[in-house]
Parts: sequence; structure tokens; C-alpha cells
Amino acid sequence: MSGSIRLFLEAPLHAGADLAGTPGQAHYLAHVMRRAVGDSVLLFNGRDGEWAARIATLRRDRVTLRVDRQTRPQAVDPDLWLLFAPVKRDATEWIVEKATELGVAKILPVLTERTNGGRLNADRLLAIATEAAEQCERLGVPTIAAPQKLSVTLAAWPPQRTLTAAIERADVPMLRPARGPAALLVGPEGGFTAAEVVELRGCPFVAVASLGPRVLRAETAVIAGLALLQAAGPG
Repeated sequence: MSGSIRLFLEAPLHAGADLAGTPGQAHYLAHVMRRAVGDSVLLFNGRDGEWAARIATLRRDRVTLRVDRQTRPQAVDPDLWLLFAPVKRDATEWIVEKATELGVAKILPVLTERTNGGRLNADRLLAIATEAAEQCERLGVPTIAAPQKLSVTLAAWPPQRTLTAAIERADVPMLRPARGPAALLVGPEGGFTAAEVVELRGCPFVAVASLGPRVLRAETAVIAGLALLQAAGPG
């Protein structure tokens, strides 16, 4: 069923269920995708796998979806978190979209000394992550935490999860693939302050690493870092 419309619902999924979609989903199906009663869709909720369903009723702002059969069992997402300092709105939204596509389980915006991003719209970021999950055939949507200061995040960090901090202009090892629970930290444009680097190096769960010889934009660093952390190790 490749290419089918995929929708995220919060409700439990099982054969025979009649589920109400959101007004936005009704509008999307009727007016954007030009679907009608009887047309097929795929549903997922992050818990029950992916299910084939059909449109049972469809009006301008209401849709009912009848669940038929499971097409894929629930898969486990990579145990990978992303921490990043918010940047300009468009770049922040792009980061959330691409992190979702790359399988990140949790996104944590952190406020650093040089963070220069605007106020985050939590509902919009969640909508972007949800749409990205629908498009990339992922079976779950990442959790997006509220922004908090880097020092607060570090103080509450689970010590069993390695946090790899991407540090530019430093003589540190190249970032290597992760083993076990992991997280990537990307700082703001302008980088971390000297005091923040000292704080990071003082945390036993932090591994500082380089993304290469060039100074990358924050959004580029996120993609490079996530790809490197998930790269296959030696066979």
C-alpha cells in the first residue's frame, strides 16, 4: 500500500473500530486530497502498528474512519534524542521535520547563552512532526519537550544515556556511531560559550565530538550528527 495517505490518530486501533478524525484531517481528505467515502487510508498511533482503514463518512469538517486490518506491527524507534538550541523559526521547524524523518524519539529544545531563536510554538512543532511521521511511513511521532536552560537539562539528565555534544573548532574525536541509549546536542549559531564547554566536559555522561573540519549551520549539524550516530558500525 505504498503511497497511501497515512494519518496519525490518538485512539486505539483494532479491526472493526469506527474512529473520528480531526476537522483538519477531514479538510485534508476532502479538499486537499479529493478523497471520498470508501477510499482507503492508513492509520497509526505510535502503539498499535499501522492499520488499513476506509473512509466511512466525510463532510467538510468531520470524518469517520472504519478500521479494517493491520498492515504492519508496531516497530521500535531508535533510542535517540535530539537536543538543540532553537534558531530562527523556519530553521527550527526544518530541524523538527528532519529529526522526525531520521527517527528521533524525543526532541528537547535547550536554551544556551547564545541562543537567538524566537519563541517556540509547541502546537505547530507537534503538527510538523506529525505530518513528517505520516509522510515518511514512521509508526510514531516524537515527543517534543518544552524549552529549558541547558544547565537544567544537564542536571536532570539520565546518566545511562550518553549525550554527544557537537563542539566546533576543538581538538576532539570525530563523532562515532552510538551504542545503546544516546542523544545528540547541537549548540546555537556562534557555538557554546567557554563556560558551557567546561560544564559539558564536567558531566560524566557527556562525550564531546567533532562533525568535521568545517563550521556547519545548526540545522546542517543536526542532520550530520544524527546520521553519524545511527551509522552502521564495523560488521
